[in-house]
Amino acid sequence: MTNDMPDMSPAPRPSRRAALTGAAVLVVAALGVVALYGSEWLRRDVAGDPACRGAVSLAGKITPLIQGEVAALTPATTALKLPDLAFEDGSGASKKLSDFRGKTVLVNLWATWCVPCRKEMPALDRLQAKLGSPSFQVVAVNIDTRDPEKPKAFLRDAKLTQLDYFSDQKAKVFQDLKSVGRALGMPTSVLVDAKGCEIATIAGPAEWDSDDALKLITAAMQPVAAGL
Repeated sequence: MTNDMPDMSPAPRPSRRAALTGAAVLVVAALGVVALYGSEWLRRDVAGDPACRGAVSLAGKITPLIQGEVAALTPATTALKLPDLAFEDGSGASKKLSDFRGKTVLVNLWATWCVPCRKEMPALDRLQAKLGSPSFQVVAVNIDTRDPEKPKAFLRDAKLTQLDYFSDQKAKVFQDLKSVGRALGMPTSVLVDAKGCEIATIAGPAEWDSDDALKLITAAMQPVAAGL
């Protein structure tokens, strides 16, 4: 009699060696994709913005001056053009970081609720008095979000008259710097070259009118002074 029942015996299983070989092929392929795209990402990250390579070179030259009262500064190692930070001046007119192209700028974010910020402001005012020129400016942006008169009163009461008043009541400048890893707390300061590129960054206060700071910033200003 013919047996018409289907064959219910289990199909032969692939050998352990074959399974391991297949898995290894998949792992190698995945690593190849990671290596391809990961290395491309690393190349872009290290290279950064070609327009800012000069700022990285300058950062390397002034690194020996990062000591003493400005020892907490971190020199740029990646060519980073900062976001075009937007804020307002004392009259309420719109300003952007790009408005300061052509000069070395120390961008500082401060607030009246930040005790280290308040302590740092007189030194920034004296720095502006000593080095302020067509080649350099301190751009201290207040980010108080409530009473717009409070920071103005603070500057007035402290007799800080050398700094131009800039503010951002939405504190977006902080978020913009945070998005590129340059704002971790308050105060935050970024030394920026004439093209809007990072030279060095510091999270926290510094004695900006000290000899250490004056030597550092004067060295950072040299390309602008030389017309480069």
